[in-house]
Amino acid sequence: MKEASSLYRLLGDEARLRLLRVLSAERLNVTELTGVLGLAQSGVSRHLGLLKDAGLVAEERDGGFSYYRAAPVPGPLADALRRQFEDAASDAVVRADDARLQEVLRVRKENFDAHTGPDTRDARQLVPGRSWAAWSRALGLLLPPLRVADVGCGEGYLTIEAARWASQVIAVDRSESVLARARALARRRNVSNVVWKKGELEKLPIPTDSVDVVMLSQALHHAHDPARALGEAVRVAVPGGRVLILDLRAHDEEWVRAKLGDRRLGFDDDELKKMMTAAGLAGAKAGVGARKAGDPFTVLIASGTKPHAGSRTRKRDAHA
Repeated sequence: MKEASSLYRLLGDEARLRLLRVLSAERLNVTELTGVLGLAQSGVSRHLGLLKDAGLVAEERDGGFSYYRAAPVPGPLADALRRQFEDAASDAVVRADDARLQEVLRVRKENFDAHTGPDTRDARQLVPGRSWAAWSRALGLLLPPLRVADVGCGEGYLTIEAARWASQVIAVDRSESVLARARALARRRNVSNVVWKKGELEKLPIPTDSVDVVMLSQALHHAHDPARALGEAVRVAVPGGRVLILDLRAHDEEWVRAKLGDRRLGFDDDELKKMMTAAGLAGAKAGVGARKAGDPFTVLIASGTKPHAGSRTRKRDAHA
């Protein structure tokens, strides 16, 4: 009875139940669990220690890392936990955990090191030196030294990648603290061709007709007014310049509003193209950039060109 009482007290904690549910689906390390659950690493480690001591979680070493998985639970407790996890599948917190788990697994899959463990080694996957980041940088070398605006730059990871091939990047974000982290990252990477500016998506601190490419990567769904933000992107682009958008296709994951500050739950393909056309872009197109089975988020990529003044005049005359 004493052992049973201790076990039930241990399971009477939402965070530990969430952790155990995730580990029943996938083997993860502490860093990955922190990302999935949205908890501090110290808290995740403490919960893991308690569950491990109770025999509910097993630890495994692999390639110098410690991974955790749910241990087999004997008797009726296993059935009770399985039913509870199944019944909770539609809960908002659980759906958020599942969405973040899919993102962690996507990142792991794209990391070469994760393909080289003893239980995942596959001659078809083992390609030393293969890297999607290297491919994107190689493609960047094919571009001329463009002037680029990274609108809603966040902590600057895409900004710094663009700075490898751009002549100059103007990076804009509304948060001064986020910009401070981006500047620090640029200093560590010895990147000096970036101008960091604080500003809103709907009122960019960038002169009209001044950049060749405007990038909005996972930024438009944070805008108060996406249509106005697109109008600003068109304004700052030179005639013949391009606006490039990476965003989310429409979804119903409401938890991202409170957790990530999303104002829009993505965009329909046609809706996004119509917004781009209304903002003044020609040749607007949108399509799937990345999608994975079971992942509630699909990445859309879209682009359009700012027409030259003469072509806009001809179109207005033809319409009239």
